[in-house]
Amino acid sequence: MLAHVLLVAHVVVLGYWLGADLVINATYRYVSWSRGMPFPERNRLMEHVMHVDQHVRYALVLQLALGVSLASLKGYLPIGEPIVWVAAALAVAWIVLLELVYRRRHSPSGPLLDTIDLALWVAAGVILLGVSGAAAGGFMFVPGWLTLKLALFGGVFLAGVGIRVALMAFFRAWQEVAEKGSNDARENTIRQGYWRATAVLIGLWVLIGAMVALSVGKPF
Repeated sequence: MLAHVLLVAHVVVLGYWLGADLVINATYRYVSWSRGMPFPERNRLMEHVMHVDQHVRYALVLQLALGVSLASLKGYLPIGEPIVWVAAALAVAWIVLLELVYRRRHSPSGPLLDTIDLALWVAAGVILLGVSGAAAGGFMFVPGWLTLKLALFGGVFLAGVGIRVALMAFFRAWQEVAEKGSNDARENTIRQGYWRATAVLIGLWVLIGAMVALSVGKPF
């Protein structure tokens, strides 16, 4: 029964994730091409983008916890049901951190909290790739489709890090517009930042699409 409930949650969270990503990308594009809009209004929309981005981060953490829980309940990981509660506790702790990162991003502790969160994203990606490699090397008894799915999920986490990197120049230019006003160079940097982040996002969703196909088809 618990496995069925978690499987439904797994699917629902995927839809929640996709919906939030679509809202973010559409609003982000609108803001990036709205040079003529008064900056306070433009910045208010950008703050909305950052707020909705929280939901994407929540979804990714939830999917990790749900995936680990389902794998354990189906016998792919040891221990079984206790892993579900450990995964749930860790997910709650990470979501609390995400909320602190968002709410304190303009405070003195903001950079430290963001660095901790970024380190967790990198660690999650590397660990997933490592587990996939161990399974591929015969050190774990995991089906081939799940081995590949773990590698793809690691790629999703690292793609999320890539989006952050792609946005660094954007946020520098955004701050300059706030302080010094708009000009062609700053607006070009803002738009280039949008395209770079969107390119990584498309790659991320290709990975997710492949993960869904593997989960449904279980081809090997």
